[in-house]
Amino acid sequence: MLTTKALVLNRNWIPIHVTSVRTAISLVYRGIARVIAPDTYETHTFESWADLRAAEGESCIRTVSLRLRIPEVIVLMAYDKMPQMKVPFTRKNIYRRDSYTCQYCGAKPGSRELSIDHIVPRSSGGKSTWTNCVLACTTCNSVKANRSIEESGLGLRKLPEKPKWYPYITIPIMERKQSWERFISDRYWDVTLEE
Repeated sequence: MLTTKALVLNRNWIPIHVTSVRTAISLVYRGIARVIAPDTYETHTFESWADLRAAEGESCIRTVSLRLRIPEVIVLMAYDKMPQMKVPFTRKNIYRRDSYTCQYCGAKPGSRELSIDHIVPRSSGGKSTWTNCVLACTTCNSVKANRSIEESGLGLRKLPEKPKWYPYITIPIMERKQSWERFISDRYWDVTLEE
């Protein structure tokens, strides 16, 4: 139970993070955060949360003297900032942005048959940036090799761009809980993952 996830909201009630229930309880106990009852939006200190009795069959943490309900959403009392608002330039995020698809021929051969290609080759001064890197299948990558797009005769299906950052991108879909629905934007579901 202590390793399950809890949604963390900043002071403005904007989702910023997912943490373990163990950390959430610790933050609430120290007065850094409060538990939110998702059905009523009522906030609770550790003491008032502990006073709420867990229903029979409801997930809870048992101690010698109490049965503590599992907090699923907490709000930080003093933190009103947003996390860093940029998507890290990583291999994983390039694969996500390009939907595991070759940007030259449109093939989806699987991640083992894809590699990152520099539109302007590094030997010609091309940089490793969001707008210069795309996924290419092994066939297209060998055709393009160390040449420009024009020299290779290939064409891009779409111009690469830096992806927009959304706080809900960091919440994997399998970890989402029903109680988080009211706090996570509907745009969570509208993000294109794969075509």
